[in-house]
Amino acid sequence: MNEKVVTFVLLVGLLFSLAMFAVQASSWHIPGNQQGYEPVQPIAFSHRLHAGELQIGCLYCHSGAEESRHAGIPPASTCMNCHRFISAPLGALRAEDALAKRENRKPRLVVSPEIQKIYDALAFDEHLVRDPQKIAQPISWTRIYRLPDFVYFNHSAHVSAGVACQQCHGPVETMDRVRQVPDLTMGWCVNCHRTANASGVASKPVQPSTDCSTCHY
Repeated sequence: MNEKVVTFVLLVGLLFSLAMFAVQASSWHIPGNQQGYEPVQPIAFSHRLHAGELQIGCLYCHSGAEESRHAGIPPASTCMNCHRFISAPLGALRAEDALAKRENRKPRLVVSPEIQKIYDALAFDEHLVRDPQKIAQPISWTRIYRLPDFVYFNHSAHVSAGVACQQCHGPVETMDRVRQVPDLTMGWCVNCHRTANASGVASKPVQPSTDCSTCHY
């Protein structure tokens, strides 16, 4: 075979291999970097509705963020603080009230499919009373943010300093389904600390460390 042809074939093969390597490498992530990860959750909980339209504060449900390393997932009992009284969207409840008036009867309990999942998790019956024939099961939420084991992060330290939840989690109040916004790389964290050192947090001077031992010890 002609040497020029052989050289051309080898060059094409090399370029093809490099292109395939680049495509694969672009999908590689360091541990914890799942930027854009937006899993379907067992209950279609909308942060846009709860944190956005209803303006429920993040710390009402994720109270652990004030006191510990972990923000935590609220138990179903926290959901019941509201959903003991709100079992379906307002439109469905109003429609049932109007129908009950026309039929001269008491309104029936209207429960949306997603809120029913909360009741089922708590083993409630149709009267929202614990049914001894049912077994309560925790809701298996899918975790979105996960740092590598070799990284130490403390939510309470950041909340106490005045760091807004959106700084790390993005505009969750606009999300029907939560996704991971930052890439959680070391550079992203360090740059945030450098910016905070220079500009403060919420108009307050702070001194977050950029020493390796702060997050890796």
